[in-house]
Amino acid sequence: MTPVNDSDPIRVVVVDDQELVRSGLRRILRRRDGMEIVAECGDGSEVVEALEANPADVVVMDLRMRQVDGIAATRQLRALPSAPPVLVLTTFDEDELVSGALRAGAAGFILKDSPAEELVMAVRSVALGDAWLDPAITGRVLATYRSAAPPAASPAEVSELTDRELEVLRGLASGWTNSEIAERLVISELTVKSHIGRIFAKLDLRDRAAAIVFAYDHGIVRPAT
Repeated sequence: MTPVNDSDPIRVVVVDDQELVRSGLRRILRRRDGMEIVAECGDGSEVVEALEANPADVVVMDLRMRQVDGIAATRQLRALPSAPPVLVLTTFDEDELVSGALRAGAAGFILKDSPAEELVMAVRSVALGDAWLDPAITGRVLATYRSAAPPAASPAEVSELTDRELEVLRGLASGWTNSEIAERLVISELTVKSHIGRIFAKLDLRDRAAAIVFAYDHGIVRPAT
């Protein structure tokens, strides 16, 4: 996957077994909003072949499909070199499935009934390398994720983070993009990316979603009350 250029449309592959849903996504993810749907799949079994024929910046993935579901398809994609990130489309009652998709490597999730502008923001954020966790169900999904995932690190390993790395991790867990972290900490985006890389290496974390779970698990940030 090549980096997204601000002047180019974000190339999207849509994976959903319902034509009605795909039709709705076609109306939302439009070229005039900086998006271009380059392929559509009716099942997770079709995604790898679609990406081979149509390079993309992000995959918008349904979870419940007949042959290969969204979790299995996400796992297959994340095993490929230079695979695009996956944004999961979910309904309000699929916490266990969403947590499974996160463990498989999804970069985030958004509810199917979210406003169109929010879906556009989510696709753009994930395509640019950020995470997107829908606030409406994040707490429940993270609780399900934690119940099945082994601890990522011990408190001793947390102490290996520098003060700046802790600030960056708090920003990640607060849902800030790299540019927002850079602006708030008055550092460059390149420096933010370097800090994130070191955080992942020190804590043995795979991605931003795992970093967010880690931050909540270890009291680095706390859920809003």
